[in-house]
Amino acid sequence: MVSKEHSHKRAVLHEKLQLLRSITDSHALNRTAIIMDASKYIAELKQKVERLNHDISTAQTSSDQNPEPRVTVETLGKGFLVDVFAARSCPGLLVSILEAFEGMGLNVLEARVSCTDTFRFQAVGGEEEEGLNMDEEAVKQAVGQAIEKWRGSSSDEQ
Repeated sequence: MVSKEHSHKRAVLHEKLQLLRSITDSHALNRTAIIMDASKYIAELKQKVERLNHDISTAQTSSDQNPEPRVTVETLGKGFLVDVFAARSCPGLLVSILEAFEGMGLNVLEARVSCTDTFRFQAVGGEEEEGLNMDEEAVKQAVGQAIEKWRGSSSDEQ
């Protein structure tokens, strides 16, 4: 005769096996096959984690070697929202970007800047003169040239 406690343990084990079966998307019916499917599932997850860790370290290495600032520009009515981000601090870059704004005839109407561990510049620039007819690409190109100019001057200092 099976004790009540033993029956309860079997029910709990059965419930846990069914949960394991559903998590691992197993179609197996017996315990051994469910556990084998779970083992394969765990091995696949480990491979995915290793692949993701490799991809992350590769991305970090490439960004460390080439800390290229990212520039986006959006049109806002009669002005532009300019966003520049770099994964490291970039001493002197802000000055180059502001000089580019001045050279394009854009006034900085509003800005947020962070230069501590990373470089972040977000600004709304408006045209000084009405008839300039600048587009996003021209602003992005001018900011890109300012970054190149900064890169040239900062590598001369090293």
